[in-house]
Parts: sequence; structure tokens; C-alpha cells
Amino acid sequence: MTTSPGTEVLPPNPPAQPPAALPEGIRRRRIAVLVVVLVQLALVVVAVWSPLAARLTGEEVRLRVAPVDPVDPFRGAYVDLAYPDLPDQPGGRSEPLTDAEQKAVDEQRGEAFVPLTREGEVWVGGPVQRTRPTDGLYLRCDDSDWRLDCGIESWFLPQDEARALEDAVRAGTAVATLRVDGRGNAALVGVDPR
Repeated sequence: MTTSPGTEVLPPNPPAQPPAALPEGIRRRRIAVLVVVLVQLALVVVAVWSPLAARLTGEEVRLRVAPVDPVDPFRGAYVDLAYPDLPDQPGGRSEPLTDAEQKAVDEQRGEAFVPLTREGEVWVGGPVQRTRPTDGLYLRCDDSDWRLDCGIESWFLPQDEARALEDAVRAGTAVATLRVDGRGNAALVGVDPR
């Protein structure tokens, strides 16, 4: 083999060697870390599935809103909303319950369903039910606490906007826009001060 002066001849590349296998202990640790990461990812998906499903597949519903508490120093600027067209107590009763009735109601508290019907531009809720409605739109809620909780009670926004929205809500002109899916999951997507 001849070469021109000043050039160097390199020997041919050695054959590629297969990568060394990882020790068994390292492979097991990597698999364990991968499993932990996948489990955590699955938990995040489960935690946000209900409101996400409502946002993606839900039907738009508009409900009148009323204020509860506009600003909490620990939670920041938000408007805590009440829905005057949803029932406050099972059966939608507004008069006080007797002790025996209250005890019966307390024993039933937990998962609750509120059927929705359209009245003009807004929707209204019917009496609380303990079984899932078989047809029509409804909200899946929980009445274990002091009020019916449907996951649509807080609307977070910047401090200056919270005050303006609070004023509109107090005036009784605000309407909340929700997305409600076929399983009763609801997501609050906007509040229109009108």
C-alpha cells in the first residue's frame, strides 16, 4: 500500500463490541423507578379525570350564581360561589327539619345527584337524589358537609378582577358557565358578570 508523503495510514476500525449488560441490581432499580413514575402518572390522571372529562366532553350549562365569600387571605383572590337554583338540602326543602328528619338526612349524606332542567337561558336543579338519574343532565355532588359540593364553588382570578366580579355577583346578574359530562362531573369554565 502506497501513501503520499505526509499522510498517515490508520489501521482499520476494530469490530464493534456489544455493550456490556447492566448488573442485575441496577436493572431492578431502574425498573422499580420506572414503575413508581408510571404509578404517580396514573394517580395524576385519576385525580384530574373528572373535571378534565367534563371540560372535554361535557355539555355547556349556565347557572345563576350568588356570592358567598370573595377573598380569603390564605387561598388568594377567588370568588366563592353559591348557586341559588340548586337545592340546599335533600329534597330542596327550605323550611327547617325536625330532629327526626335531620337525623334521617344526616344518615343519608354523601354522594348526591341533582337533575338539571333548562329554564330559558339558565338551568335549574331539581331535588337531591341518592341514585344516579337514568336520563337527562345532572350534577354529581356531595352533601356530607354544610353545603352541597359539586366541585364548582370556587373561581380563582387576579385580585382586581375578583373585586369586580364580586360586585357583579352581588348584584345578581352573574351567570356561571359549566361543562357537565354524561356522568355528572362538572367543571366551571367561566363566570359572566353580564
